[in-house]
Amino acid sequence: MDAFSVSIADGLNEPNMKKAKMLGIASTFAIFQFAMPMIGWLCVHTIVEKFNVFRYAIPWIALTLLSFIGGKMIFENIRSRKNLEEEKNTTKKLGLIALLIQGIATSIDALSVGFTIADYDALNAIIACTIIGVVTLGFCVIGLFFGKKISSKFSSYAELIGGIILIGIGLEIFISGMIELYA
Repeated sequence: MDAFSVSIADGLNEPNMKKAKMLGIASTFAIFQFAMPMIGWLCVHTIVEKFNVFRYAIPWIALTLLSFIGGKMIFENIRSRKNLEEEKNTTKKLGLIALLIQGIATSIDALSVGFTIADYDALNAIIACTIIGVVTLGFCVIGLFFGKKISSKFSSYAELIGGIILIGIGLEIFISGMIELYA
């Protein structure tokens, strides 16, 4: 759901996005959502003691990355409002680095899924992670289309709304991670 929400924000931010780029963005989220639980599963089977310390940093990392990207989007929107004519003629395109950061930030909490499937053998772990990746791909494509569709109604606020969504997702990951760690 985090990747779905970020996909909506990305669609809002870039209403003229081509279908190939949409598929690339959705695929990036799907790959990260596949890889993170697999990495968690591998860690449980190899270096559990060392990896367990990192578990406490996951909510902080997600909050920091998503807040940084979201804050940057909000700042850019506020700054671009000073020159409305320029804003109408340009759209901010999602770059590769920002996409990778979004992919990591929205999937880092999926590392813990690797802990929950630790009892699975390798084949079942791969199947579970593949299902997660395929579902993520579908939801992200839908999110991107939805974001693009509503962006025409909110075009002047798209970047602002996208930034707020990213910060909100970062807070949600952080709060749920803290509750899980300390409850």
